[in-house]
Parts: sequence; C-alpha cells; structure tokens
Amino acid sequence: MDLTLDSIRDIKLYQSKKGYRFSVDSLLLYNFINLKIVHTLADLGAGSGIIGILLAKKYVHSKVILIELQEQLVSLAEKNVLINKLQGRINVLQYDLRILSKTFKNHSFCDLVVSNPPFRKALSGRINIEEEKAIARHEMKLNLNELINAAYYLLREKGRFCLIYHPSRLAELIIILRKKMLEPKRICFVHSTIHTEAKMVLIEAVKGGKPGLKVEKPFLIYNIDGNYTEEMEKIYG
Repeated sequence: MDLTLDSIRDIKLYQSKKGYRFSVDSLLLYNFINLKIVHTLADLGAGSGIIGILLAKKYVHSKVILIELQEQLVSLAEKNVLINKLQGRINVLQYDLRILSKTFKNHSFCDLVVSNPPFRKALSGRINIEEEKAIARHEMKLNLNELINAAYYLLREKGRFCLIYHPSRLAELIIILRKKMLEPKRICFVHSTIHTEAKMVLIEAVKGGKPGLKVEKPFLIYNIDGNYTEEMEKIYG
C-alpha cells in the first residue's frame, strides 16, 4: 500500500495515497463533541482512525474502540494507533456493523458513539472507482438504519450519538433516530461561507433522551476572502 504520513493537530496519520483519505468532515465532527468526561467511546466506520485518535487525545482517560469493515483501513488504523502511542487505550476491531449484535457480545456500555458514515444512496451519484472511497461515501455496505441500530446497541442509557451527515437526508435521519429512541438534542449546520447553503449537518442524539432540540449557530468554513474562518483555524490547531 502506497502511504503518506500526515500531521493534524497533535497526531500523525498514515493514509493511502489513492484510497480513502480523511476530509474536513472528520475534524468538524471531532470539534462538535462537547462532553466533559468520556469513559468509553466507539467510532463506527472508523476508516484510518482519525476521529477516535483525536478523541483519545482529548479525553485522556477514555477507552476507545475503532470499528471498521475494510481490511486495509483496519491495518492503517492499527498503524496509526501505534505511531501515536495509544495502543494501551485504543482497540481496532474489524466488524460488519450490520451484524454487530451477533459478533460483538458486549453492548450498552458506551458513553459516546461517533460516526462519519456514507451518506449517498447506493445507486445515487457517481461511484468512485476506488473501492475504499466508494464504500466510505455510498451505502454499499451499510445503510443509515443499520448504522443507527449499531449505535443504539452500543450506547448506554443517556449515552450520546454524534455524527455528521448530508442536509438533504436530515428529515430521514431524524425520523430513524427517534424510532430507535435516540432523541436529537443538538444540531449545527455547516456552510462553506455565509452566502452558501448548508453542505453538511452535525447532530447529537441521546439514548432515551427527552424531546428538546437546540439549533446552534451555523459553522462557517471560509471567510468571504477565501481564507479559513477563525473557528476553522482553531480546529486545525
């Protein structure tokens, strides 16, 4: 595998040159999480591990589980855990989230579950010829309902599920979350600039939470001059 070694914030990350590479979405999701204390968290569809590794650095006493289906990305995540010296706190597991309850016997123990999942329907848009990228972006191996089932299975009561998703499917997302007793509590729309429509949406849901949704101020990535906003600069560290 042809790799690059990149630095972001206070971590290093091996990534495939041609396969799946993390995007700003991972950093936005990391920044959105605001819990004071996390004992155990899981990253579903962890890719090369960036979100879970960043959160392990943020919550220094937490145990982190990175769950990924694709073998090459599992290997990358394992390398990234080692290079960041987090092997004592992070476990990388190769599991199919669709059958999580059959292979992962422990459940209902996570304070926090996070995910940057595929948000395009399996047959919608242009499918990338690189399989890693295609699976990461399209619902080829995991659909929204299956993802939310997995999050529910792992979360303890009042545990939080945080994800980043596409606004065009927000109504569908909220309906499925509420059916699974994951109550949306915080939401933040992400815009390229103040003059553009939302390109992504961040959402936090609480298992067994009471109704009541807080819509936060929009997050802007760029100023009018094309430079990163102060908030985006802070995320990059």
